[in-house]
Amino acid sequence: MAGVVESLMAELGLALPTAPAPAANYVPVVQTGNLLFVSGQISRAPDGSQIAGKLGEGLSIEEGQEAARICALNILAQVKATVGDLDRIVRVVRINGFVNAAPDFVDHPKVINGASDLLGQVLGEKGKHSRCALGVAGLPFGVAVEIDAVVEVA
Repeated sequence: MAGVVESLMAELGLALPTAPAPAANYVPVVQTGNLLFVSGQISRAPDGSQIAGKLGEGLSIEEGQEAARICALNILAQVKATVGDLDRIVRVVRINGFVNAAPDFVDHPKVINGASDLLGQVLGEKGKHSRCALGVAGLPFGVAVEIDAVVEVA
C-alpha cells in the first residue's frame, strides 16, 4: 500500500522509478544516524532515456528543469530503497545541483528549480531545503543535470 507521499505523487501523475544502480565504485546512499547522503543522481529516466547536452548550447531552461525533475525522482527512489517508505522523510536538508552548461550560461538556479519545485510539491514543508546550483563543463554520460542530496529520516 502506498503511503501519503506516494499517493500524492500518483495524483500528480508522477511515477517513482526503481532506484538506479550506481554507475561506478560507490554506494547510492550512505546513512549515518538519521541522515541519508544520496549520491549524485543523473537525468536518466527509468526507460534508459536521458536528457543530455549543455544548457545554453542546444538545451532550453525548460529541458534543464525536466532533467532536474528526473534527478529529484531518482533521489526519492533512492530514499525509498533505503528506508522503505517516503513518509519517513522528516526533511530534505540540502541538494547540490550540477548543470552541464556552456561557459556563458548563467541560469543554473532556474534549472535546479525543477528539482526544488518537485520536492516542494510532493513533500510540502518537508521538501524545503538549502541548495547549491553550479555550472560545470561536463557530467557523466553527457547528461544535462546531476543532483545529490542530504535527507533527514525518522
